[in-house]
Amino acid sequence: MTVLVLTCEQDVTADLVVAELHEQGVPLVRFDPGDLPGDVALSAEYVRGEFRGYLSTGGRVASVDGLRSVWVRRPGEPAAHAGEPSAWLSDESGHALYGMLDSTAARWMNHPSAAAKARRKPWQMRVAHRCGFPVPATLVTTYPSMARRFAEQYRQVVVKSVSGKSPGDPPMALPTTLVPPDADFSGVAAAPTLLQRYIPKRADIRLTSVGEKHFAARKVADADQVDGRFGDTGHTWEPVEVPVQIARAVETYKKHAELAYGAFDFAEDADGTWWFLECNQGGQFGFVELETGQPIARAVASWLGAEPV
Repeated sequence: MTVLVLTCEQDVTADLVVAELHEQGVPLVRFDPGDLPGDVALSAEYVRGEFRGYLSTGGRVASVDGLRSVWVRRPGEPAAHAGEPSAWLSDESGHALYGMLDSTAARWMNHPSAAAKARRKPWQMRVAHRCGFPVPATLVTTYPSMARRFAEQYRQVVVKSVSGKSPGDPPMALPTTLVPPDADFSGVAAAPTLLQRYIPKRADIRLTSVGEKHFAARKVADADQVDGRFGDTGHTWEPVEVPVQIARAVETYKKHAELAYGAFDFAEDADGTWWFLECNQGGQFGFVELETGQPIARAVASWLGAEPV
């Protein structure tokens, strides 16, 4: 049976897993949904209660009914690379591809509908609380008065993107930024704004969860570092043990979110508490594996390549 990998062409993280799948002798097909229609073609037939489907790319043809798993890694928008792209064509292509794949018994890492919900930070905060994670006080608002009151209450707060995305071409990452309590919050009315109590941290924690396996890495932070994605602390990622209560919370969170994979970010405070910041359902792990030697790609490949139960 075949593993289907849906991702863009330039994806080093996917390359690591593809290499492991080849090493394990697992057949796979990889393509970007952005190449459908065009370099990728599909056909699905529903006749007299039977389903037959096929996908082809690069001269290879795969029976959709023979898929063991689907890894939705970093796929492009369907039909994005078509000769005459349009919102209508993307919608048609997306419905055809994912509706066809939903007709199979393949396992997903992660299913698009579960992934879409899991991306939403307000939902993440609610679920994280229920699963037992320590979560900083958080506010999402368009009321300047509420933002001002929140900042006055907690004194040290940060502002971050609600969606994780930022406007601009080329796209740029928006760093998490400290906001003083006497800031002008009138601009909050222009767009939903996420404010969060600042956690002074001694380290950043990245926990990559693959199926039932958890790989945690720790990177010492500078005293004045707010966003761990920016700035060179001179420290590298090091493997670290996962506290039992954190492992339980991760498993509960993933079960509730219907995720097979999740990249969890934590801020470790001076007392050693791991504060939940977010769970990226499609987060990178290549940089962690390269620095720590943790076999994350092998774990992903083993999950994808496992025989159906």
